[in-house]
Amino acid sequence: MIKQVLLLFCLASGLTLSVSESNSASLLPHAVESFEVGYIQMKSEHNCSYMVMITTSCSSPKITLDEISLAFGDAYGNQVYAPRLDDPISRTFEQCSSDSFQIDGPCASPICYVYLYRSGADDGWKPETVKIYGFDADPITFNFNTSIPNDTWFGYNFCQTPPPSSSYKLSTQKWLICMVVGFLLSFWL
Repeated sequence: MIKQVLLLFCLASGLTLSVSESNSASLLPHAVESFEVGYIQMKSEHNCSYMVMITTSCSSPKITLDEISLAFGDAYGNQVYAPRLDDPISRTFEQCSSDSFQIDGPCASPICYVYLYRSGADDGWKPETVKIYGFDADPITFNFNTSIPNDTWFGYNFCQTPPPSSSYKLSTQKWLICMVVGFLLSFWL
């Protein structure tokens, strides 16, 4: 009976380690200390087209004169950068509005990070969501619903580094070690 309980305990511990390892990404948007954007994005047959919809919160100021930029990409280094999406003349980023942008760039799939950059007056522009329709994947929505700090890249990074295949191996290794220890303990007790 004790052997079976120990084996069950080791199995549960291994599963707990696997689950806790995969949920380490921040669920809230955050500022990024060091982030470099890829400025060179020439249109070619190897590029993809994205539709990005940014919804501005109803608690945001009526209009913003801030300069708003966007960067998103995948875990493999494919990055799409869109400088200066703002245009006060066409009334982008007004309170309670949704603005759509057609953006071309490298084919990123699956998209796992998005950052917004705001530069200008401290008027508290507040995006609610950023939804990206892209290449070879379902649309992905990032919920912000908070003001973007001035002169800072701010957003989400759900990319797994190293890529998913190696993190799966780490979890499997922990699980196997637990099984071996449980097996050895069953002979010892």
